[in-house]
Amino acid sequence: MAEPYHYDLPPGLIAQEGVEPRDMARMLVVWREGVFRVEHKRVRDLPDFLRPGDLLVFNESKVIPARLLAQKPTGGKVEVLLVRERAPGLWEALLGPARKAPVGTRLSFLSPKALQPVEGLWAEVVGVEPDGVRLLRFEGDLLSHLEEVGEVPLPPYIKAKIPPERYQTVYARRPGSVAAPTAGLHFTPELLERLKSLGVELRFLTLHVGPGTFRPVKGDPEKHGMHPEAFEIPQETAQAVNRARAEGRRVVAVGTTVVRALESAYQKGEGVVAGAGETRLFIRPPYAFKAIDALFTNFHLPGSTLLMLVAAFLGYERTMEAYRLAVRERYRFYSLGDAMLIL
Repeated sequence: MAEPYHYDLPPGLIAQEGVEPRDMARMLVVWREGVFRVEHKRVRDLPDFLRPGDLLVFNESKVIPARLLAQKPTGGKVEVLLVRERAPGLWEALLGPARKAPVGTRLSFLSPKALQPVEGLWAEVVGVEPDGVRLLRFEGDLLSHLEEVGEVPLPPYIKAKIPPERYQTVYARRPGSVAAPTAGLHFTPELLERLKSLGVELRFLTLHVGPGTFRPVKGDPEKHGMHPEAFEIPQETAQAVNRARAEGRRVVAVGTTVVRALESAYQKGEGVVAGAGETRLFIRPPYAFKAIDALFTNFHLPGSTLLMLVAAFLGYERTMEAYRLAVRERYRFYSLGDAMLIL
């Protein structure tokens, strides 16, 4: 059951905006071995806990303007959240209210500013998945229109208006996510340069984050279905990870998305294998990690798959004690909040 992963979080600790500069966010450092101990630092102190030869792996996926407002021929409005492109022009999407857009519904898309239909872009609802996800077949080049018709979707717990660029990492390069790989939001170009000058190796992969990242586990985790997420690991990143592991150097994952991509791409006898794929990997205790040695991450929602991933890496008791401590010390939680470094 997911109840053991509940913790009490005062609403005032849910971050509504990011710290500036980004690397001034607080960082709770926790060790996996020995007696339970922590240090209270800032993200800009990260180089103090790394050493030459460590390998940091980042997710360079970029959040797309995936929240759209559509209009039916009757004039009724439908909110659309793109989930992922299943095939060219065919997208999985969440619609609201979904019951008002059955199969066969034709949708035009409205400019958020003018609330007028945009010429040259239409979609038809062509299918419904068992979990309620709709399949939309687009006519016209969706990606070329996205900046015009779409808005960057923010997590439901962020009520404040923030600039769209604040919900992107500074190294975001590969469009496709509908939620940011939030651990990376703490990094600045200056911090990345400091890490490189220290002799830390930086490598990148892509995992496009879907809305399922916010979905809590209800009931038995064994029955929790993970939404598929596309990932791609470049050859140079796979080789760097395998080389570091073989040489006894630490592989530090920046975010849970990096963990899931690397662990999904690991093959016994070969290590991390380069290439593209999809993952439904649900990491929870007990789990034997094969590709990483340390984790830099945010503070996650109660009952979430991400919190369970952290517990699998740090240990359940230490994870929950660290979270209770973070609440007492008034760390900021969730996407725009503070960070944990697990060594």
